[in-house]
Amino acid sequence: MKKCFDAEKYLKIQKKKINQRIKMFDKLYIEFGGKLIDDQHAARTLPGFLPDLKIRLLQEFKDDAEVILCINANAIEKSKIRADHMISYETEVLRLIEFLRSKNIYVSSVVITLFDGQKKAKDFANRLKDYKVKTYFHTFTKGYPTDVDTIVSDEGYGANPYIKTTKPLVIVSAPGPCSGKLATSLSQLYHEYKHGVNAGYAKFETFPVWSLPLKHPVNVAYEAATADLGDINMIDHFHLDKYGTTAVNYNRDLETFPVLKEILTRITGKTIYYSPTDMGVNVIGECITDDKAIRRAAKNEIIRRYYRALTDLKKGLVAPEVPERIKLLMNELEISELDRTVVLEANQKREKTNNLPSACIQIGRKFITGRKTGFLSPISATFLNTLKTINYIPDEIDLISPTVLEPILEIKNKTSNFKESYLKLGEVLIALSICSTTNPIVKKILESLDKLKDAELHSTHMISDDEMIILSNLGINATSGTEIDIN
Repeated sequence: MKKCFDAEKYLKIQKKKINQRIKMFDKLYIEFGGKLIDDQHAARTLPGFLPDLKIRLLQEFKDDAEVILCINANAIEKSKIRADHMISYETEVLRLIEFLRSKNIYVSSVVITLFDGQKKAKDFANRLKDYKVKTYFHTFTKGYPTDVDTIVSDEGYGANPYIKTTKPLVIVSAPGPCSGKLATSLSQLYHEYKHGVNAGYAKFETFPVWSLPLKHPVNVAYEAATADLGDINMIDHFHLDKYGTTAVNYNRDLETFPVLKEILTRITGKTIYYSPTDMGVNVIGECITDDKAIRRAAKNEIIRRYYRALTDLKKGLVAPEVPERIKLLMNELEISELDRTVVLEANQKREKTNNLPSACIQIGRKFITGRKTGFLSPISATFLNTLKTINYIPDEIDLISPTVLEPILEIKNKTSNFKESYLKLGEVLIALSICSTTNPIVKKILESLDKLKDAELHSTHMISDDEMIILSNLGINATSGTEIDIN
């Protein structure tokens, strides 16, 4: 895939932008929105943006920064799951702690927000002791969102314990949305000023990109990605009125800004920001090198989001309004789900195989298909066919002998409550790994997995969660139909 975003330029000017904001205060709290690590949406929408780019940015500040992680007590109580990795928010917090530490980025504390005595939240706090991370409990802010007098008082933000920080830059992040990052940041500002510290607040949001047009596909892709949250991009009229400059923000920030501005003024004694855009520090728009290619990538991401929303609806994970909303966005950009060519190829394969579940992978201009077989899921079959194709191995050669597949399938069905007549992708990869110890061809094939990065895949039938996670980890952009294979 052609790179159309300059990651190195981004690191350079983003660091400069944050340093400029740091110099305005003795201590700066930056609320980091979106994914701190594994930002695949940004990588897909802005080819050239690396999934770990935010971590690389934080490493530039590692001597002067620390991280506070926020998690909503209700998310813990309900065992809320991150759809991209199928892990709980608690597990994601632990993963973030370990990953950031491995990069020498200091995680000082975890804040459990909206705490109201939830047992699972208490249990999680006990688990955090093993990680030697200080845990704080914050409750609902009295008076929020309209009674500013109460909010900015010892009954409001003052009722929360003060989180002890030691660095001039404090990153406030979370495993997902609605985790209490803003409330935590503002509560800290209240306490800092009580302690005589000139503290400031800023917001780091990758999307929407304020300097791109409102209906630019990159910004529309953000709306598609947050359709379940109801985010809608809008012109920042506060920014337009103050500076005469058009900037894009989203509805929640615009709706809460008047109250947020008043809260910040009450805490600091001065007006620093005149618009939601003022609060932001992101410089994404300055680093796009090919607008035409970026538009194309963003449109592809919107279509992928539509297919994902349809499957999530089938699973009961989202309301019907979510895919409907994305479909409206597609109509605005005059794109269709049929513009995803790999879908058409997968459907044609299904028609040619007497309606067997089928799939197709696109690598560059090559389309490689596969179907469900006696031993393999459609994803597994297509995956093996693709490895053969990119390594120029004749189709008649079996990468895995049936004598290897049969006992794996037999033991799988003996140890599982749900009988399946085929092996899924993870099991096939294990089988390949075993075969690679004695077969140099298979060993070579496994060394070529990196060539699948950025490939497109579509399955006519719903892909299992475990196969979807593996595809994502391999960098394959996968979608599927909503039919369930019951055979």
